Amino acid sequence: MTPDIDPDALESRLRERFGGSPGEARTVARQAVDLADAGRYEADVDAPLTADVVCQELADAPDGTPADRWNWWIGSLELAFGGYERFGIRRYRTD
Repeated sequence: MTPDIDPDALESRLRERFGGSPGEARTVARQAVDLADAGRYEADVDAPLTADVVCQELADAPDGTPADRWNWWIGSLELAFGGYERFGIRRYRTD
């Protein structure tokens, strides 16, 4: 399966827009690819998960770095649909 999200391009967009460390943005991008590949998001909202969607959803978070914003969004999806907890980020490299 070819990912719908280019992780390198998403990582760059996340750092540019929300700051954070390279390791943090890389982890968020990887989780986004995993979420897209799982097909869960598309099944729940009837739309594909793209880098644009990720950036738009993370922009809606109150504040924070990419991982903070990602976890806020994943928490919202967990409350709305269930089954998203495994996509949350607990640790990442700070390089």
